[in-house]
Amino acid sequence: QVQLVESGGGLVQAGGSLRLSCAASGSIVRINSMGWYRQAPGKQRELVADITTGGSVSDADSVKGRFTISRDNAKNTVYLQMNSLKPEDTAVYYCNADGVLTRQATGFMTKAYWGRGTQVTVSS
Repeated sequence: QVQLVESGGGLVQAGGSLRLSCAASGSIVRINSMGWYRQAPGKQRELVADITTGGSVSDADSVKGRFTISRDNAKNTVYLQMNSLKPEDTAVYYCNADGVLTRQATGFMTKAYWGRGTQVTVSS
């Protein structure tokens, strides 16, 4: 079984910074992409940014120039550096690992996994 453990959320004033981390553990052979989604109260979950093994990044227009995603493939860990935070960034941030290839007793399996989420609150 694969687990994603997130850390780094919290309360910050507008204009401040936070850094989120998410580490994947388990019988992992390879992870295609890792990323962050967020869900604000009353809204749908949305992509913040994701990054492939090769370093290709997709990110939301609302965070361009403020958030930076990075990844340590050897540690199966993804980071999200969030600068110039705004109150509208307030949400629960979820780590996602997609295309996770794991070694099973009967062979190999590919599946997506989610973390439990970490709260980010930006005060005005």
